[in-house]
This record gives sequence, C-alpha cells and structure tokens, in this order.
Amino acid sequence: MSGYIIRRFLQMLILLVGISILSFSIMHLAPGNPVDLMTDRTATPEDKARIAALYGFDQPIYVQYWRWVSQVVQGNFGRSFQTGQPVLTMILERLPATLLLNFVAMLMVYLLSIPIGIISAVKQYSWFDHVVTFFAFLGQAMPSFWFALLLIYFVGLRNPFIQISGMSTYGVSLSTASLWVVFRDRIRYMILPLAVLGFGSLASVTRYMRASMLEVVNQDYIRTARAKGLAERKVVLKHAFRNALLPIVTLIGFELPILFSGSVVIETIFSWPGIGLLAWRAVLQRDYQVVMAFNLLGATMMVIGVFIADMLYLVVDPRIKYD
Repeated sequence: MSGYIIRRFLQMLILLVGISILSFSIMHLAPGNPVDLMTDRTATPEDKARIAALYGFDQPIYVQYWRWVSQVVQGNFGRSFQTGQPVLTMILERLPATLLLNFVAMLMVYLLSIPIGIISAVKQYSWFDHVVTFFAFLGQAMPSFWFALLLIYFVGLRNPFIQISGMSTYGVSLSTASLWVVFRDRIRYMILPLAVLGFGSLASVTRYMRASMLEVVNQDYIRTARAKGLAERKVVLKHAFRNALLPIVTLIGFELPILFSGSVVIETIFSWPGIGLLAWRAVLQRDYQVVMAFNLLGATMMVIGVFIADMLYLVVDPRIKYD
C-alpha cells in the first residue's frame, strides 16, 4: 500500500510539472502583450522595453518558466500585473465565496441525486423513471450559460426578492445585522447561481446513479438475496447501494477541483466574487501570474481529487486492493 501511495505521488508530481509547462507555454504564445496593457498610448518603445526588462519578459521562455517555478516552490505566486497585489492574497480573498457557492451546490446535488437515481432504477420504466430521464437529458444538453440567462430574464428580473448579481447587500454582515438577516440576504443572491450549478450536476449524477444501480440490481447475488426472502428495502440499500457507489465516488473526485477553483462561466454571469471571476478577468487582461496560479490550483486539486477517489474505493469496496 505504501509503495502504491509513493508511486502515485511521483506520478502526480510529474503530471503537475507537465501541466505547468504546457499552461505556461500556451499563455506566452497567446496573442496579446501584458506590457501593452500595463502602459498607455503615450508610452515610448523605451518605456515598454524597460517594463519588459523589469518583469523579465525579454528573457527566453524557459528562463521565465524556471524563475516562476522557483518562486512557486517557495510559496510565492508573484504579484498581479494589474493590481500589484500578491496573487496568493487575491486568491485567498475570493476563495470563501467560491467554496460557499460550490460546496452548497455539491451538497444539494448529492443529497438529491442519489435517492432519485436509486428510486428511478428500482422503478425502471415507471412514470417517475421517465420524468427523471427526461430532465436528466435536458440538464446535460442545456448549456449552463443559456440556462443562466433564461433564469435572469424570466425569474430574476421579475422577482424583487431574487438578486441577479453579486454575493451580498452592501453593509449587511454579522457585525451589523442578526444571523437570520445575513442568511436571508445571502440566499437572495445564491438562488440563481445554485439553480444553474445544481441543475446540470444533478442531471449528470442522477444518470450515473441510475445506470450504476440498474447494473447492480441485475446481478446474481441480488437475485439470491431476494430469493432468500430479504425485504426489498434491505436488498436495495444494504446489498445493491454500496456496490453502486463506485462511479459516484469517481465523480466526487472530479468535483474537488470545481469546489476550489469555481465555475468560471457561472461566476462571471452572476458577478459572483469568487476565484472563477478573478481568473476570467485575468485572462482578459493577460495577467499571467494570476492565470498560472489558477491553472496550477485547478490541476493540483484534480490530481488530489483522483487520488482521494482511489482511496475511497477501498472504503466502498473492501475487495479492491492496491499493491
């Protein structure tokens, strides 16, 4: 087991290095120059050359990459070209907003999708199964940005209680209002983003849960359990459910990077002040330091999520062994 963990950590390290090289190269090969964005029209070529030398843009790309990696290893992601703030500080300031939105959405999705998927599989071809299947396909086929715009127009603009942008009302915090007032205020801003995030994910996880349950309930050991006279509820929840969880565990591993890095599209549309909105603005401004930190964070959470999913397999199915 220890040998497997060591091998996985080495693989994760190599993968992160490869992703960082690829991301760094793509960012520097993309059209646009951060020096032009950092200067105005009155800047002379000498001024631009001096700024390029100050930030190291005049160096070969491999030199720039090595200098960036050397700083990252020390926990220094550099400073934003636009604001001058430390990149790590900017990310940590917006991390709570992203965690709040995505954690609530993920909790809501799994609490609803797992029982819905189980009932849909057990009652296959019933009216409930047909309704679930329809909305599952609809949720996966519908683009999230289009669904968000529909909700803004038909729900947000017609309901004064629901807010369509931002995270909270200015001045409403625990230091100025009661817990109930703050909670009610945050809910007003979270309804639409949660609806968009939850609908697509709910459809996906429900389909996986239904398909996994259908595969398990047709196994021989399930038929044997039924033949022994066990109650259907016990057969489904005790014998079938645990083995059907393996695909869901995999999905949870892939949800981890989303939980930390946020949803760029949703946060941008609803002006949710999270990491996703920060990354989108950084891309538009060619703020390489912020974009690279965002990419590295997402890649790190992805490999960690896959590793956690592998470890959870041992909990869900003790028959799995890693050598």
